[in-house]
Amino acid sequence: MLVGIVSDTHDNTDLVDRAVETFADAGCEAVVHCGDFVAPFSVTPFDGDWSFYAVRGNNDGEWAVQSTVAEFGTYFGEMGELTLDGHEVAVYHGTSGPVVDALVDCGTYDYVLHGHTHERGSETREGTVRINPGGISIPPAPEAFSVATLSTETGEIEFHELG
Repeated sequence: MLVGIVSDTHDNTDLVDRAVETFADAGCEAVVHCGDFVAPFSVTPFDGDWSFYAVRGNNDGEWAVQSTVAEFGTYFGEMGELTLDGHEVAVYHGTSGPVVDALVDCGTYDYVLHGHTHERGSETREGTVRINPGGISIPPAPEAFSVATLSTETGEIEFHELG
């Protein structure tokens, strides 16, 4: 299964559209948004031919984000747990670094997906893979907006720089 991972889109509709196009072109079967849509109009483009999951980010103040996601996907609130192709996955925005570390270090999850820092990257610790797809370019994250794809079959993570 190919999973698309995105975070911190912050109402940038051009980047949202590029992310959706990237996931569609790649053939993603599931897409996970790690929070900070900001407003409901940034949610609706993710209604696609995939299963969609999302958590709330610290800038998702409009409660309509929750009901908009629920129209076509699963909205977890602060943190979500799901099983994708037999792999246990935790999804959390990433507002607290110690919470991200605890999720990675607890040994319960194969993957921990998060955003918040706007800095893309991945690491493996004791069998758990932490993935941050990146976010819109704001200091201290100078790199361009990116999303990630994860193959649950091979474990391969690919970052896609979108602008």
